[in-house]
Amino acid sequence: MMEPGIHSLLHSASKPLGQPAVLTSAARQILVINAKGGCGKTTIATNLASYYARQGCRTALIDHDPQGSAMQWLSLRDKHYHAIYGVSSNRPVIGGVTRSFVMRVPPDTERAVLDAPAGVQGHQLIELMRDVDAILIPVLPSPIDIHAASRFIRDLLLVAKVRSRNIRVGVIANRVRENTRVYQSLEKFVASLNIPFVARLRDTQNYVRAAEIGVGVHDLKRTGVNQDQRQWEALIRWVEQR
Repeated sequence: MMEPGIHSLLHSASKPLGQPAVLTSAARQILVINAKGGCGKTTIATNLASYYARQGCRTALIDHDPQGSAMQWLSLRDKHYHAIYGVSSNRPVIGGVTRSFVMRVPPDTERAVLDAPAGVQGHQLIELMRDVDAILIPVLPSPIDIHAASRFIRDLLLVAKVRSRNIRVGVIANRVRENTRVYQSLEKFVASLNIPFVARLRDTQNYVRAAEIGVGVHDLKRTGVNQDQRQWEALIRWVEQR
């Protein structure tokens, strides 16, 4: 059942990439991306898609990663959970079917979550950003990840020129333990870029348990998941701002 008041919030506010999904202008598109692998892009994308579906939004999950992890997650999802329409840009085109047909989503889609591959840069990055409303960048609190994120965000600002395209960019601190020196370094890094820190997601097995059955943490009803569900509130508010 939809949470009280949430529906009004949602309606206010190397290898060449496959063809972008065919979406209507009414669909709000959220791109989850970071050039470095292993930062939790698919976890963020699948949990975001699951959240929107749970709130009654017609949701599409678009998997641009050659590993196909998002589509694997979707294949585990039981039919009694709210439906999510899945699209894979790496799905082979066979017979007389066109690539555009493979990449189409239902015309009434309201939210589209794009899971980007690692290592995207240059024209591939610009192609992925077409018609995107918001970009979420998950970053792990480690020196290597912070350094990689700084280079990627530089590309977003200088090469892809996201600010001139009016695309909003936010950073997610993923798998964090807040009382650590490396987490404090991550906070300082994000503040220096003048980019919002939209969420802090703790390091917990709840995301692993949810992924094993094709759901998000908002679908779990076990003890100890309330804190994880609350951490998503600020992220959703930021994404839904107009």
